[in-house]
Amino acid sequence: MASSAIVASLATSLSVASTSSSSSLLVFTKLRSATVPGFSSRLSFSFCRRGTTRLMAHATLGLTKPTQIDSPKISFAAKEIDVVEWKGDILAVGVTEKDMAKDENSKFQNSILKILDAQLGGLLSEVSSEEDFTGKPGQSTVLRLPGLGSKRVGLIGLGQSASSPADFRGLGESVAAAAKAAKASNVAVALASSEGLSEQSKLTSASAIASGTVLGIYEDSRYKSESKKPILKSVDIIGFGTGPEIEKKLKYAEDVSSGVILGRELVNSPANVLTPAVLAEEASKIASTYSDVFSATILDAEKCKELKMGSYLGVAAASANPPHFIHLCYKPPGGPAKVKLGLVGKGLTFDSGGYNIKTGPGCSIELMKFDMGGSGAVLGAAKAIGQIKPPGVEVHFIVAACENMISGTGMRPGDILTASNGKTIEVNNTDAEGRLTLADALVYTCNLGVDKIIDLATLTGACVVALGPSIAGVFTPSDDLAKEVFAATEASGEKIWRLPLEESYWESMKSGVADMVNTGGRQGGSITAALFLKQVLKLQANLISVISDMILTWYMFILTFCHYVAYSLSPSIIPKSLLLH
Repeated sequence: MASSAIVASLATSLSVASTSSSSSLLVFTKLRSATVPGFSSRLSFSFCRRGTTRLMAHATLGLTKPTQIDSPKISFAAKEIDVVEWKGDILAVGVTEKDMAKDENSKFQNSILKILDAQLGGLLSEVSSEEDFTGKPGQSTVLRLPGLGSKRVGLIGLGQSASSPADFRGLGESVAAAAKAAKASNVAVALASSEGLSEQSKLTSASAIASGTVLGIYEDSRYKSESKKPILKSVDIIGFGTGPEIEKKLKYAEDVSSGVILGRELVNSPANVLTPAVLAEEASKIASTYSDVFSATILDAEKCKELKMGSYLGVAAASANPPHFIHLCYKPPGGPAKVKLGLVGKGLTFDSGGYNIKTGPGCSIELMKFDMGGSGAVLGAAKAIGQIKPPGVEVHFIVAACENMISGTGMRPGDILTASNGKTIEVNNTDAEGRLTLADALVYTCNLGVDKIIDLATLTGACVVALGPSIAGVFTPSDDLAKEVFAATEASGEKIWRLPLEESYWESMKSGVADMVNTGGRQGGSITAALFLKQVLKLQANLISVISDMILTWYMFILTFCHYVAYSLSPSIIPKSLLLH
């Protein structure tokens, strides 16, 4: 992949002032009385110290500062050796139910298990029988035995067969769990049988194992007074081939996993630490780290007002923490882009519900720090792309970051907001704020001239009611775009489901005094939310909206999205890349 000569710079809307030996980032936001609802005259300054600690370490309340922790540093190596010759802490063998079949003498028929069992004097078959280990998914057993170079032998169940990336990512996660329990520093992973895997499948499977291991070993202990550092240092992947192609796949897995970990850290951070200003700093950090391919533009409230982002600013009006509109731009190395993609993530760093405050059992207001999950996925993907550097595609990462709070300057039920494209919106529920911020974010993205827009949001409670905790809802008027996204998520082993854009439901979104209201009632809530975004753009762009509402399992969807971006943008991963024409 050719290196880029492009040198990116941070936006002029960010002023950097040096007040000591370490630099400080000064964000100056000037708010004046305007036609935007909820705005009064005041000056707001946000200082965020830059130093050797993570930029996220600026706390606005409670003196809380996350501990500096490093992402797992695991060395992966592909090897072709006899498993009985490997020396280390744990030899983990993935086995299917078929692999566990035994003959009339209760001996393994699988050649690798037969060899291991012989080396251990038949103890492997004996223990598997006693523990009723049959190779079902989720089963595992680890034996600490003499007789081999490895200190322990582990069997990990893969079910009836193992062929998908999700299967092998699960194997990696099980390996990580075994390594944690045994405090192992070096581990090997092998399959009892790999005859059914093509050479390409072996490469993809090895990558998935590496990804699962990294994500499984990582623990977010930044907010604990005591934390344990992972001991695992090296993983040998045996029997999947050797050479530059598999090494490239393993490096790819590490790059994607680092993006997923960033997304997890962002989503996990409490609202008194991760303010809109700090989220903007995290985006700027990505741009400065990968300045050969990234540039950053951070717009303050005054600039957003100039762009007439009344819908976004209306949501932000009540908060003491000013809004920050984030725009990261990735330009590929080695030549012009053939396609431009916009990735938009909802960025509510806290959502109180506004005057329609979240109250009552099940409202989960304490979890509303997660309402920036879409932006966490987008920025995690940006970090991964900064390392992978896919050619031929330009990517714009957009986040309208703010808080939805309550104050005398806040947006009220019944207010009418005007989006940046002139659309007027009657606010009949201040707790349907995400779509209001996304409206201006999508218009901004569309004005960049992108070919496709992917929007990610924890947007409605109705979606999890319809699809449950582990499936994200997808809305798009484009069948072709839906096929592309489904193909990509199938490759990454994640779950999405397309829901209808039922146009007749738009009747409930009409207003007598404005172009539309922002909610249409409880029935079909996810559909009307998607129709709102579609109506704002009026088919100006090829849009797909991905809505995931089970906040507690949002990590899985971050993994989906990071894999979607990386898989779909890199021609070395999918030859018929959905974005390279």
